[in-house]
Amino acid sequence: MTSTTTTSINLCSFISPPSLPFFFSSPIPPRFLTLRIPTTRSRFPTTTYSRRRSPSLAAAAVMFPENSVLSDLSACGITGIVAFSCLTFWGEIGKRGFFDQKLIRKLVHINIGLVFMLCWPLFSSGIQGALFASLVPGLNIIRVLLLGLGVYHDEGTIKSMSRHGDRRELLKGPLYYALSITVACIFCWKTSPVAIAVICNLCAGDGMADIVGRRLGTERLPYNRNKSFAGSIGMATAGFLASVGYMYYFASFGYIKDSVGMILRFAVISIASALVESLPISTDIDDNLTISLTSALVGVLLF
Repeated sequence: MTSTTTTSINLCSFISPPSLPFFFSSPIPPRFLTLRIPTTRSRFPTTTYSRRRSPSLAAAAVMFPENSVLSDLSACGITGIVAFSCLTFWGEIGKRGFFDQKLIRKLVHINIGLVFMLCWPLFSSGIQGALFASLVPGLNIIRVLLLGLGVYHDEGTIKSMSRHGDRRELLKGPLYYALSITVACIFCWKTSPVAIAVICNLCAGDGMADIVGRRLGTERLPYNRNKSFAGSIGMATAGFLASVGYMYYFASFGYIKDSVGMILRFAVISIASALVESLPISTDIDDNLTISLTSALVGVLLF
């Protein structure tokens, strides 16, 4: 692939034989005073060994790479439509009474946050993308406040987000839920596994704890008769599996690097969150708040 040329420098031309001493009366053969300096000339442009990344899924997910503001604004609109559609769907289910109200509330609990996180690759990776994405749960915070304060009424939404159909319940659990997701979005964003841990344990973990506990929770915890072994195991398992699933999801876009160590850390965070959720203090305060704080604090320590 390359051709080599040799540059020769004849040193004999700089030496005059008569001026040499008698023992050099016989000139040194030129071949001994010829330096051969090989030089390599490539037929192709010189290449470096730095690894070039092919266009990743992250770049493909962004709609308008040349205009990040327009791209994030469009992603915000799409995410908002998706989230609103999910809320509307479960609201209609609640109105028609297809499922038990408590089950619908937990299905909403599981669904909304995880669907919202699925849309994160549509946004840019910097703080601008995080702020635009946080507008979606941020608007939901305003909506929850308006519903909870009675500024406007939406029976289907209230039923799907409250335990007993009381609008004032939205000012506790649902409000903490939306606040936790918004804070995780802004301060952790998609390059941090802490965001995955917080949202997955809050949504999938806490949601499945109630569903599994009500159906299989015959054996109660000795320190909290309102909680069961089945519910706590279901929470830790669901939160862990969801965290691992989103780890591979974000790793496919290049935001984080999946590893066995990260999987083990997710397991520790899910177990810690399930333990805190099983304590009586979670009932007294609100498990949406205690689970989020536990996942965030343990996640910061481990990651």
